[in-house]
Amino acid sequence: MNARVILLAGPSGSGKTSLLRRVGAKRLKLDNFYRNGDEAGMPLVGGGTTGGAGRREAMSRIDWDHPDSWDAERAMRAILDLCAVGRTEVPVYSIPDNAAVGRAGLDIGRAHAFVAEGVFAAELIDRCRAEGVLAAALVLRRPRIATWWFRLRRDLVERRKPPAVLLRRGLRLAREEPGRIRAWMAQGCRAVSRRQCEATIAEHIGSFAVPGNRADGVI
Repeated sequence: MNARVILLAGPSGSGKTSLLRRVGAKRLKLDNFYRNGDEAGMPLVGGGTTGGAGRREAMSRIDWDHPDSWDAERAMRAILDLCAVGRTEVPVYSIPDNAAVGRAGLDIGRAHAFVAEGVFAAELIDRCRAEGVLAAALVLRRPRIATWWFRLRRDLVERRKPPAVLLRRGLRLAREEPGRIRAWMAQGCRAVSRRQCEATIAEHIGSFAVPGNRADGVI
């Protein structure tokens, strides 16, 4: 088994999950590797980290969009397992609970490429390239207002956080989105439209789920 990984970054709510479902790609959800909210040293909005005391009081101020809220080491081990043997075990993370609530097996079968997607995907570009398993690194870019609306609708339906928290976070993410995309590109991602993203992934996984598309965006 010698699979390779496509790293897919993009703002929360940009449509990564529905895109992968449409193209038929095997998916490693990197959001499952968030750290538990009651751990010490979690980054806080505005700076600083949670300490040993009063962690529960600080949990509402954790910056879940900071890479330090996420376990890159465990995510990388899962990617290497999938590349080497086609299966791994991943946490099942509950966003409302701010914690992993179980574990589940992930098997990509005989797929020769799969997608690891999440807002922190770009953090793993250099590691994957060094291990010789990187197929592509992409960042999905779409109109900011569309991302804001789909993110808010999803988070409200799933009751991820109280509505006031979701509104504040959503507005902050919308303001920061252009800068985040530039940062992901600086880390090595290629910015792509939805159509280009689908086509690139389809080419790597050998999918015919998106007929007529080309990775360069030409039809």
